[in-house]
This record gives sequence, C-alpha cells and structure tokens, in this order.
Amino acid sequence: MSIGGSSFIVAIVLICTAGWIINNWIRARHGYPLENEWGGTTPKVDVDAERKITLLTNENESLNGKIGNLEERIAVLERIVTDKAGRLSEEIEKLR
Repeated sequence: MSIGGSSFIVAIVLICTAGWIINNWIRARHGYPLENEWGGTTPKVDVDAERKITLLTNENESLNGKIGNLEERIAVLERIVTDKAGRLSEEIEKLR
C-alpha cells in the first residue's frame, strides 16, 4: 500500500467516519447533545421526562384548585368561629 494510492485515501476516510460515528454513539449513550458537521447541536430527547412533566403540571393545577377551595372554606370557618354567637344566629334566621 503506497502513501499516494487511492486505497490509502479511502482507508483514511473510512477511519475518520468510523471515529465520528463511535464518538457520537458514546456521546448519545451518556446523554451529551449530539453535534452535526456544521457545529449545531441536537439535544437528547427524553419522552418519559416530557410525559412526567406534563403529568406533574396537570397534577399541580388540580392541587392548586383544591388548595384554593380549602382556603375559602377555612376563611368561612374562621369567620364563623370568631363572630359573636348572636350575629351567627341572626344570619341563620335571615336565611330561613
């Protein structure tokens, strides 16, 4: 195999391509973003993480709604407890 031969050039191209593929495989396996030949990156997409984020967001909205309802109920209970007994009975009679 001579240094100037076409088979030598093909071997160098194959070695470089194999190195690039192995490098990207190792990076992808360990969670690093992949780089293309122009320097741009492709982030690793984790479908399970996105699904968990969506589920947790929905659960947070539900829990925030429940907390709001409980705060309103506690405010009513505090008002009932701290009001005078006569005033409470007057309001009950007004409702009848």
